[in-house]
Amino acid sequence: MAMFEIGPEDFLLDGERMQVVSGALHYFRVHPDQWADRIHKARLMGLNTIETYVPWNFHAPVPGVFDLDGRRDLGRFLDLVAAEGLHAIVRPGPYICAEWDGGGLPAWLLADPAVGVRRHEPGFLDAIGKYYASLLPLVAERQVTRGGPVLMVQIENEYGAYGDDPLPERQKYLRALVDLTRDQGIDVPLFTCDQANDEMLARGGLPELHKTATFGSRTTERFEVLRRHQPTGPLMCMEFWNGWFDSWGLEHHLAPAEANAADLDDLLRAGGSVNLYMFHGGTNFGLTSGANDKGIYRPIATSYDYDAPLAEDGSPTAKYWAMRDVIARHLPVASAEELGRDAETGTAPVLDVALTAHVTLPDILPGLLREEPRAFPHVPSTDDLELWSGFAVYRTGLRADDAVLSVGEIRDRAVVLVDGEQVGVLDRGSHTFAVALPARAGELTLLVEDQGRVNYGPRIGEPKGIIGPVRTAVRTLDEWQAAALRVEDAPELLRAALDAATDGGADGAAVAGLHRGTFDSVAGADHFLRLDGWTKGLAWVNGELLGRYWSLGPTHTLYVPGPLVRKQGNELVLLELHGAATRRASFVGAPDLGVTEQ
Repeated sequence: MAMFEIGPEDFLLDGERMQVVSGALHYFRVHPDQWADRIHKARLMGLNTIETYVPWNFHAPVPGVFDLDGRRDLGRFLDLVAAEGLHAIVRPGPYICAEWDGGGLPAWLLADPAVGVRRHEPGFLDAIGKYYASLLPLVAERQVTRGGPVLMVQIENEYGAYGDDPLPERQKYLRALVDLTRDQGIDVPLFTCDQANDEMLARGGLPELHKTATFGSRTTERFEVLRRHQPTGPLMCMEFWNGWFDSWGLEHHLAPAEANAADLDDLLRAGGSVNLYMFHGGTNFGLTSGANDKGIYRPIATSYDYDAPLAEDGSPTAKYWAMRDVIARHLPVASAEELGRDAETGTAPVLDVALTAHVTLPDILPGLLREEPRAFPHVPSTDDLELWSGFAVYRTGLRADDAVLSVGEIRDRAVVLVDGEQVGVLDRGSHTFAVALPARAGELTLLVEDQGRVNYGPRIGEPKGIIGPVRTAVRTLDEWQAAALRVEDAPELLRAALDAATDGGADGAAVAGLHRGTFDSVAGADHFLRLDGWTKGLAWVNGELLGRYWSLGPTHTLYVPGPLVRKQGNELVLLELHGAATRRASFVGAPDLGVTEQ
């Protein structure tokens, strides 16, 4: 069995110096049938290691459940890493950030106000202990010390950037995590990572754990900062930011390949180890994307392309080749013949789809209820409904003199309907907390959308939904009926309604609601779904929720992994929240991730 150690100057694999050249590849952002392809391309670029976070809430979406199957099969992913002859670094949190919903922390756990978020608090530590007991044994059996690929395991994540607990309390918490990790048979080296900042490195680690840093440029300066806090041992950039994520309403981020490659060259020439964040970004499928809030709430886009060396669809980019050339100056690099460097990238299938069957938004809501609506003598949060992600519906009565609806806060967005007619939107991002109401009595319905729980900063763990009070021009609205929805399963739940829907034709505008069309195409081929003319909603192909679309941009296409597509009888379903100028969608030959900042 192998031995991986942190030596006085270098990482040591069986006593020999190892310069770790790793790339971040999140199994949870890639279709499982494509894991092997992405891992293979990592080796061909010159990487010797794959790093992945583990999102706790992805495996434990509700209390009492821990899922390690299908998309969540971390063991299979690590086995594929080993089969490619690569090593692995595992970062299980409990907090991961990663622009993931809630930073990976389960909303159901943090809904209990007694639980101390990222602190030495019994309820939080007890839950982490159960999480580790469910997860870490499969990591332990795949450590290098047992013939597997795993070299190292991280403790927490950029902890120096969070909270204001005094240092002794912070270290007490980190040592508790170390004990919980070791209790599950993890015997490989443990480490922490923090931004290359003196204060954060001092607050985020332990004297007895190896410290790593995160940065994307100015290697010499950043390593000098890290060396002040890690006087001996190898220097490692655990997140070399070679790109950036996109948020709805902002531009698509690009980082020049030449600059990234030059910074990487500096890092490797200095003898440092590195983990590229990201090597391959992938996609925030379903409702998994997080959000940032630094005064303005900004949800993360569906595409997590990240301007990474390997694009969202697995295509090598100019950055891939530039970085491969750099790595080849310092370490042996495998032949790229299999990848076909000089081959032209083919276009994806191009076709139009008519979405002729539809059911209106008011008509679909009853069929999406997860449970019968409950009565509340106050406006509930979606946490009160035990809804940890997705959509909920709220209802109450209106009087003719109410005139305006205002809420204390909306987290994060609500379509406002009166007797089934849309009259406005409440929106956290634009600070729209009031809507004019028609001058008549009727039923008020709010379709509330959680657009992603905050994944960084002090607002981690906050409740979602409508945060009261809710007022009109003349009174406070206290009596509510509310229920969670199963929106993720909409095509399956409403299949009979769609089958019975009147064919609306392929021309004209589309109302808010569920829309369906079918198409034939190339089985197994990646597709790029473009929804020009549509406003905001969710998209499914063959029952798989691709994620959110939004005319706000920057992203103009949704990635459809080839394994989802068959030759005939494919189904495209859209949940359109507002209405569209068309009843058609298109599949285009290449992705369009939006206007850039350049």
